[in-house]
Amino acid sequence: MTDRYHSIAVVLNENIREDDAEYILNAIKMIKGVLSVKPYISDLDSHMAEERASRKLESKLWAVLHPKDNA
Repeated sequence: MTDRYHSIAVVLNENIREDDAEYILNAIKMIKGVLSVKPYISDLDSHMAEERASRKLESKLWAVLHPKDNA
């Protein structure tokens, strides 16, 4: 037996304007089986999470590229 999904999350690669997002929201609503679509406004918490993730990745990449600096 296969798994059943109750929802699917869509994450945008960058923040977009509300009026631009309206086209995407309407397109998703037209997909068969979609009950509702709810946009989430970008806020300070999401910005901080992005910056922390970026910094963490940057630190790991630096450690790989410059191992002498970490000793």
